[in-house]
Amino acid sequence: MGRQKPVLLPKHKKLLRELGENIKLARLRRKLSTAQVSERANISRPTLHSIEKGSESVSIGLYLQVLVVLGLEKDLLLVAQDDELGRKIQDANLSTNERAPKKK
Repeated sequence: MGRQKPVLLPKHKKLLRELGENIKLARLRRKLSTAQVSERANISRPTLHSIEKGSESVSIGLYLQVLVVLGLEKDLLLVAQDDELGRKIQDANLSTNERAPKKK
């Protein structure tokens, strides 16, 4: 039995495709071949192709390995750095429980 693909909304699939395209463009700007990047990231060329297509079935760890090869790993730190909604909730002093309430 194989792994199940996550079910994503079309707008979220578009985000992943854009991420994959950005990774591909970064590779091309550095004049690196798919063989070079896949070897350095210790992944197969088909997996790199899936990443560059924005496949949702590829683990985030493999995306990170490719970003490391391209020298872009610190870009992951930008995710959720400016959490506007979280800051609004914090500013409104809304209480958030440590855990969800127990079901009865």
